[in-house]
Amino acid sequence: MPPTSTIFGQLGISLLLGLLVGLQREHAAAVAGLRTFPLITVLGTVAALLATEFDDSWIVAVGLIAVVAVLVATKLMRIRQPDDHSHGSTTDAAMLLMYGVGALLVVGPMVVAIAVGGGVAVLLQFKPELHGFARRLGDKDLRGIMQFVLITCIILPVLPTKPILPAETYGPLAVFVPFETWLMVVLIVGMSLGGYITYKFLGRNAGILLGGFLGGAISSTATTVSCSRQARSCLIDAATATVVILIASTVVFGRVLIEVAVVAPNFLATAAGPVCVMALLTAVPSLAIWYHVRRRSAPMPEQANPTQLKSAVFFGATYAVVLVALAAVQEYAPDEYLYLVAAISGLTDMDAITLSTARLARSGDEAILTDGWRMLVVASMANLVFKAGIVGLMANRRVVSRVVLLFLIPMAGGVLLLFFW
Repeated sequence: MPPTSTIFGQLGISLLLGLLVGLQREHAAAVAGLRTFPLITVLGTVAALLATEFDDSWIVAVGLIAVVAVLVATKLMRIRQPDDHSHGSTTDAAMLLMYGVGALLVVGPMVVAIAVGGGVAVLLQFKPELHGFARRLGDKDLRGIMQFVLITCIILPVLPTKPILPAETYGPLAVFVPFETWLMVVLIVGMSLGGYITYKFLGRNAGILLGGFLGGAISSTATTVSCSRQARSCLIDAATATVVILIASTVVFGRVLIEVAVVAPNFLATAAGPVCVMALLTAVPSLAIWYHVRRRSAPMPEQANPTQLKSAVFFGATYAVVLVALAAVQEYAPDEYLYLVAAISGLTDMDAITLSTARLARSGDEAILTDGWRMLVVASMANLVFKAGIVGLMANRRVVSRVVLLFLIPMAGGVLLLFFW
Protein backbone atom coordinates (compact mmCIF):
# COMPACT_ATOMS: atom_id res chain seq x y z
CA MET A 1 0.00 0.00 0.00
CA PRO A 2 1.41 3.44 -0.95
CA PRO A 3 2.10 6.06 1.75
CA THR A 4 -0.93 7.75 3.27
CA SER A 5 -0.07 11.12 1.66
CA THR A 6 0.06 9.48 -1.77
CA ILE A 7 -3.30 7.79 -1.22
CA PHE A 8 -4.92 11.07 -0.17
CA GLY A 9 -3.46 12.73 -3.26
CA GLN A 10 -4.87 10.02 -5.52
CA LEU A 11 -8.28 10.20 -3.87
CA GLY A 12 -8.29 14.01 -4.03
CA ILE A 13 -7.55 14.05 -7.76
CA SER A 14 -10.14 11.34 -8.28
CA LEU A 15 -12.74 13.39 -6.44
CA LEU A 16 -11.92 16.57 -8.38
CA LEU A 17 -12.12 14.81 -11.75
CA GLY A 18 -15.42 13.26 -10.78
CA LEU A 19 -16.77 16.64 -9.69
CA LEU A 20 -15.61 18.19 -12.95
CA VAL A 21 -17.40 15.69 -15.18
CA GLY A 22 -20.38 15.61 -12.83
CA LEU A 23 -20.69 19.39 -13.03
CA GLN A 24 -20.82 19.26 -16.80
CA ARG A 25 -23.43 16.48 -16.73
CA GLU A 26 -25.48 18.23 -14.07
CA HIS A 27 -25.48 21.39 -16.16
CA ALA A 28 -26.61 19.34 -19.16
CA ALA A 29 -29.52 17.89 -17.07
CA ALA A 30 -28.29 14.28 -17.18
CA VAL A 31 -29.56 11.65 -14.72
CA ALA A 32 -26.21 11.17 -12.98
CA GLY A 33 -24.51 14.39 -12.04
CA LEU A 34 -22.60 16.35 -9.48
CA ARG A 35 -22.67 13.69 -6.75
CA THR A 36 -22.84 10.42 -8.66
CA PHE A 37 -19.74 10.92 -10.80
CA PRO A 38 -17.44 11.70 -7.84
CA LEU A 39 -18.76 8.62 -6.03
CA ILE A 40 -18.10 6.38 -9.02
CA THR A 41 -14.66 7.88 -9.64
CA VAL A 42 -13.58 7.48 -6.02
CA LEU A 43 -14.96 3.94 -6.10
CA GLY A 44 -12.59 3.18 -8.98
CA THR A 45 -9.67 4.57 -6.99
CA VAL A 46 -10.59 2.55 -3.90
CA ALA A 47 -10.96 -0.58 -6.03
CA ALA A 48 -7.51 -0.01 -7.55
CA LEU A 49 -6.01 0.45 -4.08
CA LEU A 50 -7.58 -2.82 -2.98
CA ALA A 51 -6.33 -4.56 -6.12
CA THR A 52 -2.82 -3.29 -5.42
CA GLU A 53 -2.98 -4.53 -1.85
CA PHE A 54 -4.34 -7.97 -2.74
CA ASP A 55 -2.32 -8.23 -5.98
CA ASP A 56 -5.51 -9.08 -7.84
CA SER A 57 -6.53 -6.94 -10.83
CA TRP A 58 -9.92 -8.66 -10.95
CA ILE A 59 -11.10 -6.36 -8.17
CA VAL A 60 -11.07 -3.43 -10.59
CA ALA A 61 -12.92 -5.44 -13.23
CA VAL A 62 -15.53 -6.58 -10.72
CA GLY A 63 -16.02 -2.98 -9.58
CA LEU A 64 -16.58 -1.88 -13.18
CA ILE A 65 -19.07 -4.67 -13.76
CA ALA A 66 -20.89 -3.70 -10.58
CA VAL A 67 -21.13 -0.04 -11.68
CA VAL A 68 -22.47 -1.04 -15.08
CA ALA A 69 -24.97 -3.43 -13.51
CA VAL A 70 -26.23 -0.79 -11.09
CA LEU A 71 -26.64 1.82 -13.83
CA VAL A 72 -28.51 -0.66 -16.07
CA ALA A 73 -30.75 -1.72 -13.22
CA THR A 74 -31.49 1.89 -12.33
CA LYS A 75 -32.32 2.69 -15.94
CA LEU A 76 -34.68 -0.28 -16.21
CA MET A 77 -36.36 0.63 -12.94
CA ARG A 78 -37.01 4.17 -14.13
CA ILE A 79 -38.43 2.92 -17.41
CA ARG A 80 -40.86 0.60 -15.61
CA GLN A 81 -41.70 3.00 -12.78
CA PRO A 82 -41.11 6.58 -14.01
CA ASP A 83 -42.83 8.07 -10.97
CA ASP A 84 -40.69 6.23 -8.41
CA HIS A 85 -37.86 8.50 -7.25
CA SER A 86 -37.10 6.74 -3.97
CA HIS A 87 -33.96 5.03 -5.19
CA GLY A 88 -31.61 6.60 -7.71
CA SER A 89 -28.18 6.11 -9.20
CA THR A 90 -26.56 8.29 -6.52
CA THR A 91 -27.68 5.93 -3.76
CA ASP A 92 -26.49 2.93 -5.78
CA ALA A 93 -23.09 4.50 -6.34
CA ALA A 94 -22.83 5.39 -2.65
CA MET A 95 -23.61 1.79 -1.69
CA LEU A 96 -20.89 0.45 -3.94
CA LEU A 97 -18.36 2.99 -2.71
CA MET A 98 -19.10 2.29 0.94
CA TYR A 99 -18.48 -1.39 0.22
CA GLY A 100 -15.02 -0.38 -0.97
CA VAL A 101 -14.55 1.81 2.09
CA GLY A 102 -15.39 -1.13 4.36
CA ALA A 103 -12.71 -3.22 2.67
CA LEU A 104 -10.23 -0.34 2.81
CA LEU A 105 -10.70 -0.14 6.57
CA VAL A 106 -9.12 -3.58 6.82
CA VAL A 107 -6.32 -3.46 4.22
CA GLY A 108 -5.44 0.24 4.04
CA PRO A 109 -4.73 3.12 6.41
CA MET A 110 -7.83 3.53 8.54
CA VAL A 111 -7.59 7.34 8.39
CA VAL A 112 -8.00 7.20 4.59
CA ALA A 113 -11.11 5.02 4.81
CA ILE A 114 -12.60 7.29 7.47
CA ALA A 115 -11.94 10.37 5.31
CA VAL A 116 -13.57 8.76 2.26
CA GLY A 117 -16.61 7.66 4.25
CA GLY A 118 -17.03 11.10 5.78
CA GLY A 119 -16.63 12.70 2.37
CA VAL A 120 -19.42 10.51 0.99
CA ALA A 121 -21.75 11.63 3.78
CA VAL A 122 -20.94 15.30 3.13
CA LEU A 123 -21.39 14.90 -0.62
CA LEU A 124 -24.80 13.29 -0.13
CA GLN A 125 -25.93 15.85 2.44
CA PHE A 126 -25.22 18.94 0.32
CA LYS A 127 -27.46 17.91 -2.55
CA PRO A 128 -29.51 21.17 -2.71
CA GLU A 129 -26.44 23.37 -2.60
CA LEU A 130 -24.63 21.39 -5.30
CA HIS A 131 -27.66 21.31 -7.60
CA GLY A 132 -28.28 25.01 -6.99
CA PHE A 133 -24.68 25.86 -7.81
CA ALA A 134 -24.85 23.88 -11.06
CA ARG A 135 -28.07 25.65 -12.05
CA ARG A 136 -26.63 29.05 -11.21
CA LEU A 137 -23.76 28.62 -13.64
CA GLY A 138 -24.52 29.87 -17.13
CA ASP A 139 -23.16 28.41 -20.33
CA LYS A 140 -20.38 31.03 -20.41
CA ASP A 141 -19.38 30.21 -16.83
CA LEU A 142 -19.20 26.48 -17.50
CA ARG A 143 -17.23 27.17 -20.66
CA GLY A 144 -14.84 29.23 -18.56
CA ILE A 145 -14.32 26.34 -16.14
CA MET A 146 -13.63 24.00 -19.05
CA GLN A 147 -11.17 26.52 -20.45
CA PHE A 148 -9.31 26.38 -17.15
CA VAL A 149 -9.27 22.59 -17.49
CA LEU A 150 -7.84 23.07 -20.98
CA ILE A 151 -5.16 25.41 -19.62
CA THR A 152 -4.29 23.12 -16.70
CA CYS A 153 -4.87 19.51 -17.71
CA ILE A 154 -4.22 19.56 -21.46
CA ILE A 155 -1.81 22.37 -22.34
CA LEU A 156 0.40 22.33 -19.24
CA PRO A 157 1.42 18.62 -19.28
CA VAL A 158 2.60 18.70 -22.91
CA LEU A 159 4.89 21.71 -22.55
CA PRO A 160 8.62 20.93 -22.23
CA THR A 161 10.18 21.44 -18.83
CA LYS A 162 13.75 21.82 -20.13
CA PRO A 163 15.61 21.87 -23.44
CA ILE A 164 15.84 18.52 -25.22
CA LEU A 165 19.54 18.94 -26.02
CA PRO A 166 22.04 20.16 -23.39
CA ALA A 167 23.27 22.95 -25.68
CA GLU A 168 19.75 24.28 -26.35
CA THR A 169 18.08 27.13 -24.52
CA TYR A 170 14.63 28.65 -24.73
CA GLY A 171 14.81 32.35 -25.51
CA PRO A 172 17.50 34.86 -24.61
CA LEU A 173 19.51 34.52 -21.40
CA ALA A 174 18.21 30.97 -20.95
CA VAL A 175 15.52 32.02 -18.45
CA PHE A 176 12.44 31.02 -20.43
CA VAL A 177 11.02 27.56 -19.71
CA PRO A 178 7.63 26.89 -21.38
CA PHE A 179 6.31 24.56 -18.66
CA GLU A 180 7.26 26.92 -15.86
CA THR A 181 5.84 29.94 -17.66
CA TRP A 182 2.51 28.22 -18.24
CA LEU A 183 2.49 26.99 -14.65
CA MET A 184 2.48 30.66 -13.60
CA VAL A 185 -0.50 31.16 -15.92
CA VAL A 186 -2.30 28.28 -14.19
CA LEU A 187 -1.59 29.82 -10.78
CA ILE A 188 -2.94 33.26 -11.69
CA VAL A 189 -5.96 32.02 -13.63
CA GLY A 190 -6.77 29.57 -10.83
CA MET A 191 -6.71 32.31 -8.19
CA SER A 192 -8.94 34.54 -10.30
CA LEU A 193 -11.31 31.68 -11.12
CA GLY A 194 -11.69 30.89 -7.42
CA GLY A 195 -12.78 34.46 -6.76
CA TYR A 196 -15.13 34.41 -9.75
CA ILE A 197 -16.84 31.18 -8.68
CA THR A 198 -17.32 32.60 -5.18
CA TYR A 199 -18.80 35.71 -6.77
CA LYS A 200 -21.25 33.59 -8.79
CA PHE A 201 -22.20 31.58 -5.73
CA LEU A 202 -22.83 34.56 -3.47
CA GLY A 203 -24.49 36.71 -6.10
CA ARG A 204 -24.13 40.39 -6.81
CA ASN A 205 -25.61 41.39 -3.45
CA ALA A 206 -22.73 40.06 -1.36
CA GLY A 207 -22.13 43.42 0.30
CA ILE A 208 -19.61 46.20 -0.03
CA LEU A 209 -16.74 44.61 1.90
CA LEU A 210 -17.02 41.18 0.30
CA GLY A 211 -17.67 42.80 -3.07
CA GLY A 212 -14.35 44.61 -2.91
CA PHE A 213 -12.55 41.51 -1.70
CA LEU A 214 -13.90 39.31 -4.49
CA GLY A 215 -13.31 42.05 -7.03
CA GLY A 216 -9.66 42.16 -6.01
CA ALA A 217 -9.42 38.38 -6.14
CA ILE A 218 -10.73 38.35 -9.73
CA SER A 219 -9.19 41.56 -11.09
CA SER A 220 -8.63 44.76 -9.14
CA THR A 221 -8.17 46.75 -12.36
CA ALA A 222 -11.45 45.51 -13.83
CA THR A 223 -13.18 46.24 -10.52
CA THR A 224 -11.80 49.79 -10.55
CA VAL A 225 -13.11 50.32 -14.09
CA SER A 226 -16.54 48.92 -13.23
CA CYS A 227 -16.93 50.91 -10.00
CA SER A 228 -15.84 54.12 -11.71
CA ARG A 229 -18.46 53.66 -14.40
CA GLN A 230 -21.18 52.82 -11.89
CA ALA A 231 -20.32 55.88 -9.79
CA ARG A 232 -20.44 58.13 -12.84
CA SER A 233 -23.86 56.69 -13.76
CA CYS A 234 -25.03 57.17 -10.14
CA LEU A 235 -25.67 53.44 -9.70
CA ILE A 236 -23.55 53.52 -6.53
CA ASP A 237 -22.56 56.47 -4.37
CA ALA A 238 -19.05 57.90 -4.13
CA ALA A 239 -18.28 56.42 -0.71
CA THR A 240 -19.26 52.91 -1.78
CA ALA A 241 -17.23 53.13 -4.98
CA THR A 242 -14.22 54.38 -3.03
CA VAL A 243 -14.42 51.55 -0.50
CA VAL A 244 -14.73 48.83 -3.14
CA ILE A 245 -11.81 50.23 -5.17
CA LEU A 246 -9.55 50.49 -2.12
CA ILE A 247 -10.42 47.05 -0.80
CA ALA A 248 -9.83 45.53 -4.23
CA SER A 249 -6.48 47.30 -4.33
CA THR A 250 -5.66 45.92 -0.87
CA VAL A 251 -6.35 42.35 -2.00
CA VAL A 252 -3.63 42.80 -4.63
CA PHE A 253 -1.04 42.70 -1.85
CA GLY A 254 -2.54 39.46 -0.57
CA ARG A 255 -2.20 37.99 -4.04
CA VAL A 256 1.43 39.13 -4.09
CA LEU A 257 2.18 37.31 -0.83
CA ILE A 258 0.45 34.14 -2.04
CA GLU A 259 2.37 34.17 -5.30
CA VAL A 260 5.69 34.72 -3.56
CA ALA A 261 4.92 31.95 -1.04
CA VAL A 262 4.11 29.49 -3.83
CA VAL A 263 6.97 30.34 -6.19
CA ALA A 264 9.80 31.37 -3.84
CA PRO A 265 9.23 30.62 -0.14
CA ASN A 266 12.81 31.67 0.55
CA PHE A 267 11.90 35.20 -0.59
CA LEU A 268 8.74 35.47 1.51
CA ALA A 269 10.47 36.44 4.76
CA THR A 270 12.14 39.41 3.07
CA ALA A 271 9.13 40.56 1.05
CA ALA A 272 6.35 40.02 3.60
CA GLY A 273 7.15 43.01 5.83
CA PRO A 274 7.10 45.81 3.24
CA VAL A 275 4.17 44.27 1.35
CA CYS A 276 2.12 43.98 4.55
CA VAL A 277 2.89 47.61 5.39
CA MET A 278 1.61 48.69 1.96
CA ALA A 279 -1.48 46.52 2.44
CA LEU A 280 -2.24 48.07 5.84
CA LEU A 281 -1.80 51.60 4.53
CA THR A 282 -4.35 50.82 1.81
CA ALA A 283 -6.75 48.80 3.95
CA VAL A 284 -7.08 50.99 7.04
CA PRO A 285 -8.51 54.07 5.26
CA SER A 286 -10.91 51.89 3.25
CA LEU A 287 -12.15 50.12 6.39
CA ALA A 288 -12.64 53.47 8.13
CA ILE A 289 -14.95 54.61 5.32
CA TRP A 290 -16.63 51.21 5.13
CA TYR A 291 -17.58 51.45 8.80
CA HIS A 292 -19.76 54.46 7.99
CA VAL A 293 -21.38 53.00 4.86
CA ARG A 294 -21.51 49.32 5.87
CA ARG A 295 -25.30 49.27 6.12
CA ARG A 296 -25.82 50.52 2.59
CA SER A 297 -26.80 48.01 -0.05
CA ALA A 298 -24.93 48.13 -3.30
CA PRO A 299 -24.64 45.58 -6.10
CA MET A 300 -21.23 44.14 -6.80
CA PRO A 301 -19.50 45.36 -9.94
CA GLU A 302 -20.11 43.08 -12.90
CA GLN A 303 -17.21 40.67 -13.34
CA ALA A 304 -16.05 38.91 -16.49
CA ASN A 305 -14.94 35.28 -16.47
CA PRO A 306 -11.13 35.32 -15.98
CA THR A 307 -10.35 32.07 -17.82
CA GLN A 308 -10.32 33.27 -21.41
CA LEU A 309 -7.58 31.53 -23.38
CA LYS A 310 -6.50 34.77 -25.08
CA SER A 311 -6.03 36.43 -21.69
CA ALA A 312 -4.05 33.43 -20.44
CA VAL A 313 -1.74 33.52 -23.46
CA PHE A 314 -1.31 37.29 -23.08
CA PHE A 315 -0.38 36.94 -19.41
CA GLY A 316 2.06 34.13 -20.21
CA ALA A 317 3.72 36.30 -22.83
CA THR A 318 3.84 39.26 -20.43
CA TYR A 319 5.41 37.14 -17.71
CA ALA A 320 8.04 35.81 -20.11
CA VAL A 321 8.88 39.31 -21.38
CA VAL A 322 9.21 40.72 -17.86
CA LEU A 323 11.35 37.76 -16.79
CA VAL A 324 13.70 38.22 -19.75
CA ALA A 325 13.78 42.00 -19.20
CA LEU A 326 14.80 41.59 -15.57
CA ALA A 327 17.50 39.07 -16.52
CA ALA A 328 18.76 41.39 -19.28
CA VAL A 329 19.01 44.35 -16.90
CA GLN A 330 20.95 42.23 -14.43
CA GLU A 331 23.30 41.12 -17.20
CA TYR A 332 23.84 44.31 -19.19
CA ALA A 333 22.61 47.38 -17.26
CA PRO A 334 22.85 48.99 -13.81
CA ASP A 335 20.54 47.54 -11.18
CA GLU A 336 18.61 50.81 -11.00
CA TYR A 337 16.92 49.88 -14.27
CA LEU A 338 15.25 46.97 -12.49
CA TYR A 339 12.94 49.48 -10.86
CA LEU A 340 12.04 50.93 -14.24
CA VAL A 341 11.03 47.47 -15.47
CA ALA A 342 9.06 46.94 -12.26
CA ALA A 343 7.23 50.26 -12.63
CA ILE A 344 6.30 49.67 -16.27
CA SER A 345 5.15 46.08 -15.78
CA GLY A 346 3.26 46.95 -12.58
CA LEU A 347 1.14 49.64 -14.17
CA THR A 348 -1.70 47.40 -15.33
CA ASP A 349 -1.00 44.21 -13.39
CA MET A 350 1.09 43.12 -10.42
CA ASP A 351 1.13 39.41 -11.15
CA ALA A 352 3.78 39.34 -13.90
CA ILE A 353 6.38 41.36 -12.02
CA THR A 354 5.68 39.51 -8.76
CA LEU A 355 6.12 36.08 -10.33
CA SER A 356 9.17 37.18 -12.31
CA THR A 357 10.85 38.60 -9.22
CA ALA A 358 9.99 35.50 -7.22
CA ARG A 359 11.34 33.29 -10.01
CA LEU A 360 14.71 35.06 -9.89
CA ALA A 361 14.71 34.92 -6.08
CA ARG A 362 14.08 31.18 -6.17
CA SER A 363 17.10 30.69 -8.41
CA GLY A 364 19.26 32.07 -5.59
CA ASP A 365 19.94 35.58 -6.91
CA GLU A 366 21.31 37.35 -3.84
CA ALA A 367 20.49 40.85 -5.10
CA ILE A 368 16.83 39.91 -5.65
CA LEU A 369 16.62 38.03 -2.36
CA THR A 370 17.89 41.11 -0.54
CA ASP A 371 16.28 43.99 -2.43
CA GLY A 372 13.61 42.36 -4.58
CA TRP A 373 10.93 43.67 -2.24
CA ARG A 374 11.80 47.18 -3.46
CA MET A 375 10.76 46.17 -6.96
CA LEU A 376 7.42 44.95 -5.62
CA VAL A 377 6.86 48.22 -3.77
CA VAL A 378 7.73 50.28 -6.86
CA ALA A 379 5.42 48.12 -8.99
CA SER A 380 2.57 48.51 -6.49
CA MET A 381 3.00 52.28 -6.45
CA ALA A 382 2.87 52.34 -10.25
CA ASN A 383 -0.26 50.19 -10.10
CA LEU A 384 -1.93 52.67 -7.74
CA VAL A 385 -1.04 55.53 -10.08
CA PHE A 386 -2.57 53.65 -13.01
CA LYS A 387 -5.79 52.97 -11.08
CA ALA A 388 -5.98 56.60 -10.01
CA GLY A 389 -5.76 57.50 -13.70
CA ILE A 390 -8.64 55.12 -14.47
CA VAL A 391 -10.76 56.72 -11.76
CA GLY A 392 -9.86 60.19 -13.03
CA LEU A 393 -11.01 59.32 -16.55
CA MET A 394 -14.15 57.32 -15.74
CA ALA A 395 -15.57 58.38 -12.37
CA ASN A 396 -17.16 61.58 -11.09
CA ARG A 397 -15.28 64.25 -9.19
CA ARG A 398 -16.28 63.09 -5.72
CA VAL A 399 -14.89 59.61 -6.32
CA VAL A 400 -11.75 61.02 -7.96
CA SER A 401 -10.95 63.31 -5.04
CA ARG A 402 -11.49 60.58 -2.45
CA VAL A 403 -9.58 57.83 -4.23
CA VAL A 404 -6.63 60.05 -5.12
CA LEU A 405 -6.41 61.39 -1.57
CA LEU A 406 -6.53 57.92 -0.03
CA PHE A 407 -4.09 56.46 -2.56
CA LEU A 408 -1.60 59.11 -1.45
CA ILE A 409 -1.32 57.32 1.92
CA PRO A 410 0.19 54.05 0.60
CA MET A 411 2.15 56.05 -1.99
CA ALA A 412 3.80 58.08 0.76
CA GLY A 413 4.34 54.90 2.77
CA GLY A 414 6.01 53.29 -0.23
CA VAL A 415 8.42 56.20 -0.59
CA LEU A 416 9.31 55.97 3.11
CA LEU A 417 9.83 52.23 2.82
CA LEU A 418 12.20 52.66 -0.12
CA PHE A 419 14.33 55.15 1.79
CA PHE A 420 14.25 53.87 5.37
CA TRP A 421 13.36 50.12 5.41
